[in-house]
Amino acid sequence: MRIAVLLFDRFTALDAVGPYEVLSRLPGAEVIFVGERTGPVRDQAGSLHLVARAGLGEVTDPDIVLVPGGPGQAAHMSDGPVHRWLRAVDETSGWTTSVCTGSLVLAAAGLLSGRRATSHWLARDRLAELGACPVGERVVVDGKYVTAAGVSAGIDMALTLVGRVAGDELARRIQLGVEYDPRPDHDAGAPDRAPAEVVDELRARSRFAPGGQG
Repeated sequence: MRIAVLLFDRFTALDAVGPYEVLSRLPGAEVIFVGERTGPVRDQAGSLHLVARAGLGEVTDPDIVLVPGGPGQAAHMSDGPVHRWLRAVDETSGWTTSVCTGSLVLAAAGLLSGRRATSHWLARDRLAELGACPVGERVVVDGKYVTAAGVSAGIDMALTLVGRVAGDELARRIQLGVEYDPRPDHDAGAPDRAPAEVVDELRARSRFAPGGQG
């Protein structure tokens, strides 16, 4: 099973690495990090690099496609090589997936038109502008399209996908193997539970605020 993870400059590391840790445990999994160019690709902080081992033209028939989010997503909202590649591989993929604002890239490429999808809570409304149907859920499955909300939701998405691909028993084994049992000290992981002042601060600072460059 070939799993293609798209990399682009200023991606969010956990969007790619979280699902990778889960999906790489699928039987026969071959994970390929792919980019417009081969070589190191920096994350949004600039201090971590993942290596794109293959260019877009070298990966033509993955079974699973994963698009992470991150500030660099904004550079891939217009038609170009990434959109053309996504549309091409989507024709034969078994699953086309995203984490966080990666869903905006899928939507901008025309792959989520009329479909239910999610994204980071600060960006979710942008999906409607791109023809998708925004849903305020952590993981949304619509046909073969699986989208995850912000950053950490990518692990949930990958476990959901494992269950669909290989069965719930394997998904449970992988969940236990990576000891995915989050119990944070603070119950502030969603805007409806976080303190209002925290929500307002993040919203005001967001690149998706009015006048932002999201």
